[in-house]
Amino acid sequence: MAKQEKEILEEEQNKEQVEDEAAKEEACPQTEEESAADEESAEEDGGQEAADGQTEAAEGEAAEGDKGFFGKGRKKDKKEEAFKQKIEELEDRVKRQMAEFENFRKRTEKEKAAMYEVGAKSVIEKILPVVDNFERGLGSIPEEERGGAFAEGMNMIYKQLVGELDKLGVKPIEALGKEFNPEFHNAVMQVASEEYESGVIAQELQKGYTYHDVVVRHSMVAVTE
Repeated sequence: MAKQEKEILEEEQNKEQVEDEAAKEEACPQTEEESAADEESAEEDGGQEAADGQTEAAEGEAAEGDKGFFGKGRKKDKKEEAFKQKIEELEDRVKRQMAEFENFRKRTEKEKAAMYEVGAKSVIEKILPVVDNFERGLGSIPEEERGGAFAEGMNMIYKQLVGELDKLGVKPIEALGKEFNPEFHNAVMQVASEEYESGVIAQELQKGYTYHDVVVRHSMVAVTE
């Protein structure tokens, strides 16, 4: 009886051992799965860190590229601004030189015109006494001789001379019967006249002339009292 109980106890112990070993075998695969999961998690964490590192590197490179691009852009803007300023300075210098040349040209033309006017006026002043002498000579010819060849020749020369002066712009000043004007007339005497009112020119003693509306010689006149 005691022997049978002992055998029964041994069988129960053996069963417990078998059950413990089975439990241990079942527990070992679960631990390996957890280890694999941990490894996968670690790999994922490492990959995320690498991805983050690559993202940061890419952002740094992009920032470096932006910095370099804008730096080049600023240098380009400075060069363009310097070129633009240089062009404006050159344009201003050219405009000034052109204005100075235009002023010089106008001044030179004015001086040439003034010199021409002075020279022409001087020549005209010397020719006018010749015209006066022609008029006096023609006026002294007797009436019966005015149709002669000599008188006709003098008259033709006189008309030619006066015509050429007229083409040059030399015009006689109107005097007889006109109101006295000190800008054109030079009164040398006063006379009584029933024909003209007071202040009107009654006699023209010497013709006056203008050259392009500028008085070369005033008319010498007698004015009514």
